[in-house]
Amino acid sequence: MSITIHIYDDNAALRQSLEQLLDLSGEFIITGSFDQFIAPAAMPDIILMDIDMPGISGIEAVKKIRSFNKKVPIIMLTVFDDNTHILEAICAGASGYLLKKSISEKLVPSIKEMIAEGATLSPSVAKMIIQSMQKTSVKEQYHFSSREKEILEWLCRGNSYKMIAAGLTISFETVRTHIKHIYEKLQVRSATEAVSKAINEKLI
Repeated sequence: MSITIHIYDDNAALRQSLEQLLDLSGEFIITGSFDQFIAPAAMPDIILMDIDMPGISGIEAVKKIRSFNKKVPIIMLTVFDDNTHILEAICAGASGYLLKKSISEKLVPSIKEMIAEGATLSPSVAKMIIQSMQKTSVKEQYHFSSREKEILEWLCRGNSYKMIAAGLTISFETVRTHIKHIYEKLQVRSATEAVSKAINEKLI
């Protein structure tokens, strides 16, 4: 089944390039673009969102979408490569973040990764987030086990369940179980909310 995508970017040339890139794979259907509002009842499988748009910013648009839909994956596309914009986007509810200079080789695999429940972060972006969160110690009020802390950090680095399992040499189901416990302790329902809360509260 094809993956439906809505592209929010005011740059018409870039939108066309993205559409052509996605069309080449034969796995995606573009269901909307910059000037079309996404109605709650017509959400796509995934949203690509420019962070810097006229009128409402990408970050404000993410907040608006999250007010009625907590689950749809939102990947931010931007030329910005600084901690402030990255953390603002993730804390607003963005599911992942890709720099525009990496789009041609990273976009399609990143979308597939996101659909498979992983976060989508450029390596440099993931490094910035981890460095920012490591400035303060872990807060213990959530009573995470050492393994849960470890898995939460891997999740915040943009790793999928499968990648976490391989990296920690544990089974996929074990990862799923730990993440379920993490969600329960954080009182969240998705990886996006877990990562956002971890960043906001500097839990890693």
